[in-house]
Amino acid sequence: MFLVRKHYLSGISIMYVTHLYCSSCNSHYAPRRLHNLCNCGKPLLVAYDLDRAATTLTQEALRDRSPTLWRYAEVLPVNDPAHCVTLGEGMTPLLKADRLGQSLGLQHLYIKDEAQNPTASFKARGMTVAVSMAKELGVKTLAVPSAGNAAGALTAYAAKAGLEVYIFMPQDTPKANIIECQQMGAHVTLVDGLITDCGKIVAERKAAEGWFDVSTLKEPYRVEGKKTMGYELAEQLGWELPDVILYPTGGGTGLIGMWKAFDEMERLGWIGSQRPRMISVQAAGCAPIAQAFESGLTTGVEIINARTIASGLRVPKAIGDFMMLAILRQSGGTAIAVTDEALLAGVKLIGATEGIFAAPEGGACIPAITHLIEQEKLDRDERIVLFNTGSGLKYLEAFSD
Repeated sequence: MFLVRKHYLSGISIMYVTHLYCSSCNSHYAPRRLHNLCNCGKPLLVAYDLDRAATTLTQEALRDRSPTLWRYAEVLPVNDPAHCVTLGEGMTPLLKADRLGQSLGLQHLYIKDEAQNPTASFKARGMTVAVSMAKELGVKTLAVPSAGNAAGALTAYAAKAGLEVYIFMPQDTPKANIIECQQMGAHVTLVDGLITDCGKIVAERKAAEGWFDVSTLKEPYRVEGKKTMGYELAEQLGWELPDVILYPTGGGTGLIGMWKAFDEMERLGWIGSQRPRMISVQAAGCAPIAQAFESGLTTGVEIINARTIASGLRVPKAIGDFMMLAILRQSGGTAIAVTDEALLAGVKLIGATEGIFAAPEGGACIPAITHLIEQEKLDRDERIVLFNTGSGLKYLEAFSD
């Protein structure tokens, strides 16, 4: 039997969600209803009664729970475990990267390898929760614009749930992503443009077509799945947080989600107030967060004709940019842009030293680390975690001569 909470095993459903709230204007919305954005156009986030959640969600209780992200069920929004659509996602390994660390002159370097999720990327985390909530709230048809891995993850979980899904992807999306969506039954449309152009199609057609839009941060629940990366990091490091986190950033859901997780864990009494320095890593051909951070802006610039071989980083304008920039500054972190040549070299170095075939996005963290060392913004004895967000096997075109 799938274990979510001991309460559920006895047929008792407990919901700890109190309300949804706007990330910008703080307007409140009732839970257990379908929502996309706030009336002000900004993303909605989920609030929990953490005092009640803490009565069952304890560090001791976690020892007996299944090794998936659903082990943190009290701080996830699904009410009935029958609606959990799972493929075994989460609890990905946190690997001590000794040989890679030695090559970079670092003593305590770790890789959080999200490629070991279902559909081979971190996108599984957000989609398992988003699809579970869609099922619980009676949605029948889902739609998403995607640069690749989000589409594959949505299609997989929608297939598992028996829901119909419409995918809109740029024509130059990696072939592996296109094929996986087609083979799992999605309606796939390739668009001559960027992910923002795909998003416009979904926005224009969703009302007439009856689609529920699960675009990045345009519904409240993908970020809830992504935040479990923060819970896992703390658990895997003995309820301490690292000094530095390097995170490849496109839409930024994971960055925002982990920051939310840190706040929740502090309120649960699991960690203190100290936070990692959050480093956003982007591609030089599409670096809206890095450019805005450098310019002292509070929202991201929009990149025209965005280009990078790391398709997950090809997000010209992120709806959550204001949250990401605030997190980077609050944490004492920064944002860095690296070239495609450098990130591909980073993939090769990770592979040659640690036996991990990383996605180009994960490879981007290596030149970012080198830059930070040169700028004396990293101490060599700090505990540093880089995220590999997916498998290089899904980007074979990127490595062809």
